Amino acid sequence: MLPLTNNSTSLHQQITQWLATQRANAQHVRLNRPFVTLSYAQSLDGSIAIHSGEPLALSGHESLRLTHHLRSAHDGIMVGIGTVLADDPQLTVRHCSGRNPQPIVLDSQLRIPATARLCCLPDKRCWVLTTQDGESTPIDGLDITALQGDAEGRVCLQRALKLLWSRGIKSLMVEGGANVITAFVKAQLADAVVLTITPRLVGGYKAVSDLGIASRCALPQISPFFSDRLDDDLIVWGNLNYGDSAQ
Repeated sequence: MLPLTNNSTSLHQQITQWLATQRANAQHVRLNRPFVTLSYAQSLDGSIAIHSGEPLALSGHESLRLTHHLRSAHDGIMVGIGTVLADDPQLTVRHCSGRNPQPIVLDSQLRIPATARLCCLPDKRCWVLTTQDGESTPIDGLDITALQGDAEGRVCLQRALKLLWSRGIKSLMVEGGANVITAFVKAQLADAVVLTITPRLVGGYKAVSDLGIASRCALPQISPFFSDRLDDDLIVWGNLNYGDSAQ
């Protein structure tokens, strides 16, 4: 565990530099997929919202700045369609200087509305990955790609990551929502995590649900594990390790 610091700028730099080092040493290159960082905010009891589909702002100002620093340090940023419908995000860098990552949405049933802010970004067309093949109504500002679905009818993450790699996305930040976060962990495709924990008890909708793991020794572990403070928020980060069965 790292000592507490009052210098938020140095912590932002420390975490982004640490991630850059991890990307350089990771096995993702051998697998032809991006290095994947999970980054989201939750309450002390693990909630990201009071109810599913209802946005809840949890991060403090400095934690929000950290999120935007992390966005600028990744080639792409991914969310699920649930996050788009609930939050209508822009997925751009606004609270610090830096380039905007490529926005990517997992939308198996192609529900993204033409009025979404991701459809009218100033410098990029949002990539939408779906399972809906065939004729679809074009939406201005979107590049829509159909991929084969997984056993549950969702966009296959392995195929999605290989496609993104071929398109030049070497590092990917995944912000949510809960179904997407859980899917990446369950598939053992998340390499690192940067988590903001706020000093609130929400008793609501959790970021990670059932992983289908019965054995304690098989649970994913953050190691090495680092932590520090940004104002009232606790920031924890580290590599995600899955044991001998890692992908």
